[in-house]
Amino acid sequence: MNIGVYVYERSEELDWAGPWEVLSAWSRRWPDDGVTAFTITDSADPVLCAKGLRVLGDHTWATAPAVDVLVVPGGDARGPSADTALLEQLRAIAGRGGLVTSVCTGAFVLQAAGLLDGRPATTHWGSMERLGELGVDVREERYVDTGDVITAAGVSAGIDMALHLVARLHSLERAREVRRYIQYDPEPPV
Repeated sequence: MNIGVYVYERSEELDWAGPWEVLSAWSRRWPDDGVTAFTITDSADPVLCAKGLRVLGDHTWATAPAVDVLVVPGGDARGPSADTALLEQLRAIAGRGGLVTSVCTGAFVLQAAGLLDGRPATTHWGSMERLGELGVDVREERYVDTGDVITAAGVSAGIDMALHLVARLHSLERAREVRRYIQYDPEPPV
């Protein structure tokens, strides 16, 4: 199973790095599960993320193996939402039975691809109204799983969604093992 984490210009670091931590930990710690996690960027050049982190992707869309699961993070999603080639990639992944997920405002990219038509979704609390204005049935939940599309609210909800992916694609026990391995025990101090 190939899991791609898309990293684009001005994507929110923790929106992709949180799920990346979960999914790559699963892939590396339990190699017998047959999971490969990798990042995908639009080009081989460094990507400048929202808070200034520069990232080199593992693959571009041209070099990536077939993606079974894709994570689309939030950030400044206007560019990806208008990228017709990217939107076609998302539709192609979904069309061949893949699972397309988003974190935060990544939901706007899925909406632009038509993947949220007729289904509930979530996004960052500050963007729910705008997503609803685009005709999406917006839910105020950590993540919404509609089968072949999963959307998550902001940052830490992306980690929760990735753990849900592990449970759904493997087992609840494996998800608990991954959570313990990365020591994700959310108890905010404030």
